Amino acid sequence: MRFLYLIWCNLKRKKIRTALTLMSILVAFLLYGYLAAIRQGLDMGVSVAGADRLVVRHKVSIIQMLPESYEGRMERLEGVVDATPATWFGGVYQDPINFFAQIPVKPAEYLAMYPEFVVPPDQLQVWEETRTGAVVGRLIAERFEWEIGDRVPLQATIWPRQDGGRTWEFDIVGIYDSEDQAADLTQFFFRQDYFREVMPESMRGLVGWYIVRVSDPDRAVEVSRAIDAEFANSPAETRAETELAFVQGFAKQVGNIGAIMLAVLSAVFFTILLVAGNTMGQAVSERVQEIGVLKAIGFTHTQVLGMVLAESVLLGALGGLAGLGIAYLAISRGDPTGGVFPIFFFPVRDIVIGLFLTVMLGLVAGALPAMQALRLGAVDALRRQ
Repeated sequence: MRFLYLIWCNLKRKKIRTALTLMSILVAFLLYGYLAAIRQGLDMGVSVAGADRLVVRHKVSIIQMLPESYEGRMERLEGVVDATPATWFGGVYQDPINFFAQIPVKPAEYLAMYPEFVVPPDQLQVWEETRTGAVVGRLIAERFEWEIGDRVPLQATIWPRQDGGRTWEFDIVGIYDSEDQAADLTQFFFRQDYFREVMPESMRGLVGWYIVRVSDPDRAVEVSRAIDAEFANSPAETRAETELAFVQGFAKQVGNIGAIMLAVLSAVFFTILLVAGNTMGQAVSERVQEIGVLKAIGFTHTQVLGMVLAESVLLGALGGLAGLGIAYLAISRGDPTGGVFPIFFFPVRDIVIGLFLTVMLGLVAGALPAMQALRLGAVDALRRQ
């Protein structure tokens, strides 16, 4: 630490070069932050998916429906605590680009299945008493400036009303929130009984999928097999899987997100490594005589090595911390696409990895220039012009 002022002065020697290198590193870590948030959004809450929850859908495809009668049959199976239905509504609010999930559910059952979604008790009571009531996530409420008491029309794209109309109207009676950053706060829940009552008569008695809670997460695979065996050879065979596997299946439709992110970041950081290494190499070459003077007046080879590495690490840390900080502040403002990613935040895990990368970038970029300075003899250095 006693040489920190000397190291800082060396960085300021070529201000434009240092500033450009810092900006390059800043942009690299800003990109890193956004890619981490995008990956989290594409994972769609995989980290918060319950270990004790299963998703049961049609064996052929999730767009195929399942009978309502399956709920009671599943709840009688050993290891099953509860089952509750859900269906994709697929309505449009004002404009098709205003995408968000709308799902008819059984209020109390669904919230018991997802304790991470918190609805105030008084709002839950009103929801259970209001036939057209709906509860929305905090983020979607903020996005459209909805408040409790608002009446919201949705244009059906899949489910016309029994009377042939396409407009479904709902009353906002509650707003749910969560303490978990990975919880999806952009969903729109309304009552299953209202949906069943108004939907075409030919489709009544069918639901999209079931969420099933198991008594022991370690028996999830066993219970999944028991559910599929229960409905084997029926007109609507099932595929039961853990909620984590179900969500990951959707995420993988986009591709191997982790591999894509790694490939992009590897290319970016390799380029920045070359930029930072070139900066440090030039800095050492320009200060050969000064390094000779330092060694002549008593600085050890190890001290000179440490000073060059410290200069490189400081350069990487300044640019990296600035990039991570700007990324965190920008990402905290929400999804810049306006709602493409229901979950969008900079995970703490990736922040810690980013901090580690700032140090590693400085060490690797400064390694060769530091070794050059280490091997430099005092007499040879002083002779150079």
